[in-house]
Amino acid sequence: MNDTAAALPAHLATGPHAPPRQSTAALALLALGVVYGDIGTSPLYAVKETFNPAHGIPFAQANVLGGLSCIFWALMLVVTLKYVTLVLRASNRGEGGIMALLALALSAVGERPRLSATLLVAGVFGAALFYGDAVLTPAISVLSAVEGLEVGTQAFKPYVVPIATGVILALFLIQRHGTGVVGLLFGPVCVLWFAALAAGGLWNIARTPEILAALNPMHALHFVTAHGVASFVVLGSVLLAVTGAEALYADMGHFGKRAIRVAWFGLVAPALVLNYFGQGALLLADPKAIENPFYLAYPEWALYPMVALATAATVIASQATISGAYSMTQQAMQLGFLPRMQVHHTSSKAIGQIYIPAVNWILLAAVVAAVIGFGSSTKLASAYGVAVMGTMLVTTFLTFFVIRFGWGYPLALCVAATGVFALVDATFFAAAMHKVADGGWFPLALGAVVFATMMTWRGGRRSLLAHLRSASIPIAPFLDSLFQSPPQRVEGTAVFLTSTPDATPHALLHSLKHYRVLHERNVFLTVEFRDVPWVPFEERVHCERLGNDCWRVEVRYGFMNRPDVGAALELAGPQGLELDPSQVSYFLSREKILPLAEGKGLAHRWRDRAFAAMARNAGSVTDYFNIPTNRVVELGTRVEL
Repeated sequence: MNDTAAALPAHLATGPHAPPRQSTAALALLALGVVYGDIGTSPLYAVKETFNPAHGIPFAQANVLGGLSCIFWALMLVVTLKYVTLVLRASNRGEGGIMALLALALSAVGERPRLSATLLVAGVFGAALFYGDAVLTPAISVLSAVEGLEVGTQAFKPYVVPIATGVILALFLIQRHGTGVVGLLFGPVCVLWFAALAAGGLWNIARTPEILAALNPMHALHFVTAHGVASFVVLGSVLLAVTGAEALYADMGHFGKRAIRVAWFGLVAPALVLNYFGQGALLLADPKAIENPFYLAYPEWALYPMVALATAATVIASQATISGAYSMTQQAMQLGFLPRMQVHHTSSKAIGQIYIPAVNWILLAAVVAAVIGFGSSTKLASAYGVAVMGTMLVTTFLTFFVIRFGWGYPLALCVAATGVFALVDATFFAAAMHKVADGGWFPLALGAVVFATMMTWRGGRRSLLAHLRSASIPIAPFLDSLFQSPPQRVEGTAVFLTSTPDATPHALLHSLKHYRVLHERNVFLTVEFRDVPWVPFEERVHCERLGNDCWRVEVRYGFMNRPDVGAALELAGPQGLELDPSQVSYFLSREKILPLAEGKGLAHRWRDRAFAAMARNAGSVTDYFNIPTNRVVELGTRVEL
């Protein structure tokens, strides 16, 4: 593949040609937009929704202090203690994110089939819910930013949704060009954004310092116990303050945990806390400000500059989420959970900058539908928490198995380390589920579709591979028989891609049947994707001689590597397999899946037909493995499942 030291994350780039390592401060600056864009825009709507009069909690000083105390301690428990302190330690060779954590947990539990199956289902469910987050983050962030125009004059109200839709359309339309140039502005814009958050908060706290009493956790405890069901329901809005925390772990591979921690403690956490307390101070002084406490916390002259800055910040937050969806999809494809899709690499220097057209247009349609369908950030807030807390709950669940079986810590310590976080996550998730009828069904429906797609594809691929193995001829005895009376051999090298390394490729059988010749050199190549982010070059290729100039070659990739079969074969030279790329022909077997309905229930028939449809529409193997299209021969075979 075309991996170079410059294409790898900073913590993996080593050797004489590695680029200079960026300082922690530089990485922390870059992380502000990508990692903290989502959680950094939560002040736009979190306080407003927490004190929404519709919850039925009286608007009094004690309740304002209690609500702010809940937000503060949610940030401390969920973000600072859970993610920054604990989860960032669960590094899968430098990478993070729920798919990396799932791979780590599966590796940790080892040969425990039932436990592995449970972890697999949980991890895929959490990953599926992430796509709901990827839809709702751009929708609620951009819409809440543009709603600031209504604060200046109600004349803008009819134009809020159209303007937000236009911003979102522009954002998705530029994705195919990459974000390298725009990305350079992410850090400075976010520094300005967090500085503005802190300044607005300090200004209001100085005017009403009584709000600092909310630092006392007893106010939070009283708030969540004094109002019955209403207190529980309002937690579904409090959790909006921690949306985006999952990005801290997901982007660990790009910036490293040290830079992420420096950015959190050095700027992000202080700015968020100051702004939340500033909004609370404003509400103590003027309860009518609940209409939009974020924008009303600033002087009148600063309104429109803040709308512009907030819109820029929400675009950055949305971009980070969209890029995360591309990365998640690529990992899922390479781990065997999604069919192949066309992947464009938009940067020659940063391998993480990719663009997946299918994902882009599906996300665009879903985001626009959410903006138009819900119409306001208040209605979207009801839908937002379900997806976010579902993913966080799964992360806590998987983390337990990593620290228990992977790190070998005592059971009591593991329960203590994750039990509190699981209780907090489960409480928030249950509170969010109260809003299913009000919009929470939307991310759940999206997650259910993605979950069904992932499980159907994985199950179908396993059935297909099992069928191919059972119907195939073992390669060793086949070659022994073939060379007892060998066919005519022609110049060049034939590379047969096969998913079953011990079986004779169907493409070879069809080639012998139709052409009745055999190349001088024959390579039976299998690509294996491992449950690790990166496979180093020295472990990338393994070659085995089969005799008569036939070779079995295994190419190994991690789920963050870019597959490139041609470049991988160039690494086979030291093992004795010297190839001239201009003399290589690639033979691919394209299976046509025919589902059988006899003797199967409705559910099985539905899954088989869905898998067959996905297989027909999967992306090209040639493009996915970066094989020269003018050197490919495809031979079809029918498979009945």
